[in-house]
Amino acid sequence: MALPKVLQGRLSIPVIGSPLFIVSGPELVIAQCKAGIVGSFPALNARPQELLAEWILRIKRELAEWEAETGKKAAPFAVNQIAHHSNDRLMHDVEVCAKLEVPITITSLRSPREVIEAVHGSGGIVLHDVINIRHAKKAAEEGVDGLILVCAGAGGHAGTLSPLALVPEVRQWFDGTIALSGSIASGASVLAAQAMGADLAYIGTRFIATTEANADPGYKDMLTKTTAADIVYTNLFTGVHGNYLAPSIVAAGMDPANLPESDKSKMNFGSGGNMKSKAWRDIWGAGQGVGQIDAVEPVADVVARLRREYDAAKAALLAA
Repeated sequence: MALPKVLQGRLSIPVIGSPLFIVSGPELVIAQCKAGIVGSFPALNARPQELLAEWILRIKRELAEWEAETGKKAAPFAVNQIAHHSNDRLMHDVEVCAKLEVPITITSLRSPREVIEAVHGSGGIVLHDVINIRHAKKAAEEGVDGLILVCAGAGGHAGTLSPLALVPEVRQWFDGTIALSGSIASGASVLAAQAMGADLAYIGTRFIATTEANADPGYKDMLTKTTAADIVYTNLFTGVHGNYLAPSIVAAGMDPANLPESDKSKMNFGSGGNMKSKAWRDIWGAGQGVGQIDAVEPVADVVARLRREYDAAKAALLAA
């Protein structure tokens, strides 16, 4: 196992801040990179599409200025490309990112084949998120640099496999970078991900409850008051199964315990959803690690605590 060159010597803790629809913007990404973790955002968050180039240039400029002022190295950033056929912006956004030499591209929801060539041509790397072995093998065959294993309990679109099953099985045949997603909200869990065979932890929900996140204040507050028991797994809102906060479903006038199944064929990332109540605007995603969040804090404080917890967990294991 080895980190890609773009990450070597650039991280304070082996963590990628996952791209969060609507929530991730330049402010959150810049704060994450300054704190020493990979910051990322979905390309579709930049609306209209002309805003994408402005966001990338701003992130690059502010990180370069910070590095010059502090003498420190910021972590690299990533842009998420939704490869689903309904995303009619995909190739436009990929071309913008390639032209501006975005260092890391995260692909999801369909084969990344058409994205890989453009990204590699600009010197970047591709990490693809998957929920099972079949998708993992297909992405590896197409030449991705790394796999993001989205396991049970992850926020938003998530799988059902235990990380104790998926990570070791993938590691048997894949020697590229592996990031693990699923209920990771502490430094000890980051260390556990590495112990299982992953190189990086992939954390989303914890960074929604930060001052830099572009999330509704009610969303942030709800994260501090809910636990794993409040997470509902359903495909109703996007056509793909995901984890959501039950109180937000109730607020939208629905019963979390009696949700119908959705028609996957109606999934549409061009329009942003297929219902009056939209994920992620009205129906708020969260992972099962939500019970470990008790305050809304700056990103720098969250990452510093993750690092302290990570170091303490490592020391405790060595002393055992």
